[in-house]
Amino acid sequence: MKFTPSFLDEIRARLPMSEVAGQRVRLKKQGREWRGLSPFTAEKTPSFYVNDQKGQFFDFSAGKNGDIFEFVMETQGLPFPEAVEQLAGLAGLSLPVETVESAAAEKKRATHLEALEFAADFFEKVLRSSAGSRARAYLAERGISEEARKKFRLGYAPNERFALRDYLAGKGCDAEVMKEAGLLTHGEGIAVPYDFFRDRVMFPICDRAGKVIAFGGRAMSKEIQPKYKNSAETPLFHKGANLYNLHVARKAAHERGTVIAVEGYVDVIAMSMVGLDHVVAGLGTALTPEQCELLWKMAEEPILCFDGDRAGRKAAFRAVETALPLIGPGKSLRFALLPEGQDPDDLARTGGAAALEAVLAAAKPMSEMIFAREAEAQPLDTPERRAAFERRLRDCAGQIRDEVLRRHYLDDFRDRQFQLFGRARREPFVARRGGGGAQRPGARAPVASSALLQSSLFSPPKEAPAPRETLILALLVNHPNLIVRHAEDLARLDFAGAAGAKLCDALLGLAEPDMSPETLREKLGARGFEAFFESLASNATLSTLWCVRRSAHENDADEVLRQALALHRKQRALNRELRQAEAVLASAPSDANFAALADIKAQLSALEGVEATIEGFGASSGREEKNV
Repeated sequence: MKFTPSFLDEIRARLPMSEVAGQRVRLKKQGREWRGLSPFTAEKTPSFYVNDQKGQFFDFSAGKNGDIFEFVMETQGLPFPEAVEQLAGLAGLSLPVETVESAAAEKKRATHLEALEFAADFFEKVLRSSAGSRARAYLAERGISEEARKKFRLGYAPNERFALRDYLAGKGCDAEVMKEAGLLTHGEGIAVPYDFFRDRVMFPICDRAGKVIAFGGRAMSKEIQPKYKNSAETPLFHKGANLYNLHVARKAAHERGTVIAVEGYVDVIAMSMVGLDHVVAGLGTALTPEQCELLWKMAEEPILCFDGDRAGRKAAFRAVETALPLIGPGKSLRFALLPEGQDPDDLARTGGAAALEAVLAAAKPMSEMIFAREAEAQPLDTPERRAAFERRLRDCAGQIRDEVLRRHYLDDFRDRQFQLFGRARREPFVARRGGGGAQRPGARAPVASSALLQSSLFSPPKEAPAPRETLILALLVNHPNLIVRHAEDLARLDFAGAAGAKLCDALLGLAEPDMSPETLREKLGARGFEAFFESLASNATLSTLWCVRRSAHENDADEVLRQALALHRKQRALNRELRQAEAVLASAPSDANFAALADIKAQLSALEGVEATIEGFGASSGREEKNV
């Protein structure tokens, strides 16, 4: 029987080498490999090694090596077809039936792969041509070298409807093949199919073997939406079951002992340029169970690296939700959170490998992420809320299938609770005679929250929003139509504190066209934001700003809001540049780097002066009723 390469690859993907060899050899973990006594020779000192990342066994005493098929053939004396049959059953796969249809399907697969390879060649050629000058300039601006462009086979899809179609036709590709491979846009109402990607920088997506199976494209024009898009689902490509750069990262992950997952293609390339090749990226989707399994085939504790902003934090929490039911002994995740306002691309360019390695070394374990997520869900200021918090943690642990691991998670959560709430561990309250509350016999001094928890981005927000953030929020609360008008800008707004970010999220979720301030306040009050209104009423600075009041004309409030948003974005950007400049100066002291740092500080100082002028404009000297 003839077995197709795709069928054999599927068996290899489902069966780790250690699982197959472990049925014949008693294996023990040694570093990133497994070791045991040779199944082929009599020996006392183990010389048989198994490597799951490479999918190979190595027997130094017998001089043999190979994959799962060769292992079964060598140890059981089976011919190749019978070895495949046995392993297919172990993998839960039915043997393919040789039919005209199956032969046609395999031929179609090969034809699709050929068309995609031709397309990758075409995009690379266009990028190198005069038509790709703007795309090359963009990549240079992002710090992507020519060497990196070649390594990752980056390309450019020209802004023409039929450029790729005509090129592939010249190579003998049928239009139906182009459509099935996801290279043409087609469907009802489209008389003539046209190129799926146009005016985009192209990122080829490969399978485990390095064969191109799809593309990701980044728009070069703001008018083209979405900014990033991937190939549509095809027989070869399923977004949730693949990872960008998987074929390269597999070997590098074995050598490093871990693998890193980031969110963007450029992040992968930037990290590769500073020597970190054990990096993959998702394909425009949240982490999926299939992607978790791919990561665990490369390392026991992959590190998920997220941007240091609200969106990154939410993505990390979504990953926790996906992975929690899947973890077990030797299968977990760690979470690296970048400095606020930076992504891996930024950090790679400003701090190099050392800066990235420092962030990765501080990666948080899964248990801490779960605890942080539940602690952030609501305030923990009453016994009822703390009880609900404890219940949520128990429910999270209940999703873990392995009994021993589940028990350890419960112990970990219990320890963190005692640390957070400052209680002596497992010492019950005993009522004092004569009333007067309760005491713990022999109680120790309360345990202070750990420095890690205190500094965590995920601790429940207790701080008030910064002054400018308070101004922005006050304008929105008193003029709800501005929320709808500026929804897109507000959704991207980077707040300094979690309290302001939480209120802004609530405003975006509650606001409707023509909603009155009274209705909005009522809804916010029901969600526990009464303290914000109390702070507004006692804010002496805001009380002098007529534009904030509900009686102010909406257009005036809109103008002040626009200015405040622009100032906020500018200052946050300058603060990010300041941190980067400080890091550069620390690693490479020079007059030029010192001058760059001083210039950023001067811009920040000038910005503060502009803000003071704007915020002081229109202050009322009269005794009008405060309406904030």
